[in-house]
Amino acid sequence: MSRQSAGEYAARTVPGMSAARIAPRRVADEPAFVLHSYDWSETSLIVEAFTRAHGRVALVAKGAKRPSSGFRPVLLPLQPVRLGYTPARDESADIHTLKSADWAGGHVMPSGEALLSGLYLNELLLRLLARGDPHPVLFDAYAAVVRVLADHQAAALEPVLRSFELVLLREVGLLPSLDVQTLTLAPLRGAQPYVLVPEGGLREAAPSDRVALPGTQWHALQQALDAPEGGFAAVLRACAPVSAELKPLLRTLLQYHCGPALLRTRQLMKDLQSL
Repeated sequence: MSRQSAGEYAARTVPGMSAARIAPRRVADEPAFVLHSYDWSETSLIVEAFTRAHGRVALVAKGAKRPSSGFRPVLLPLQPVRLGYTPARDESADIHTLKSADWAGGHVMPSGEALLSGLYLNELLLRLLARGDPHPVLFDAYAAVVRVLADHQAAALEPVLRSFELVLLREVGLLPSLDVQTLTLAPLRGAQPYVLVPEGGLREAAPSDRVALPGTQWHALQQALDAPEGGFAAVLRACAPVSAELKPLLRTLLQYHCGPALLRTRQLMKDLQSL
């Protein structure tokens, strides 16, 4: 029975009940991370959360700003939580009502450079993910990165960020195939250097290109992304030896798709480095 026919059936069989008044099904115990929150009223917040089964969702956390609210110590960024919420009655609405939030445990809040890196990932998700579009593979990759950030593994910071950027671009359909040239579909030659550019995809490097990777490295990255087993760990292994070269290429591509305004977290990092 479709959602519409179920409502019509209830309206016919339950006196005084219309299809529009059928209570929405509640989402319970959903793994999630808080990406951002902002004021909704004097006592309440709108919380942007990244959930495993439902993607990015916006939730009204009523009373969350009150000192006595149980939401206050839980709705923090970069912390694994489990959420319960009631979807909006109007299917065209995308702001739902938060009913419960529990810390899932596992690690402490990142700090310092790791915290800024985590907030940078949150900003990317807010800019590039549409609400209500599930990405369980991306969610698992994000959870893995957050664990590394919480452990303050400085040596692993750059590789995990580059790996997540690759998985994010792949999941939202913005990453071209990395084993062929994008415009010609010509195969990559092993030692020939190639660059990834926003409007042209993967192409042969020109003398003016400052950073490039050989075809063998691009092939390895594509194989890791396609690996049926290994998941994020396989991408991380492939990124580790070339994370420095990938950084400017992926950052340029991400900024292009995020729009002309510089990411706020990147601006903050630049300001801190200039002090």
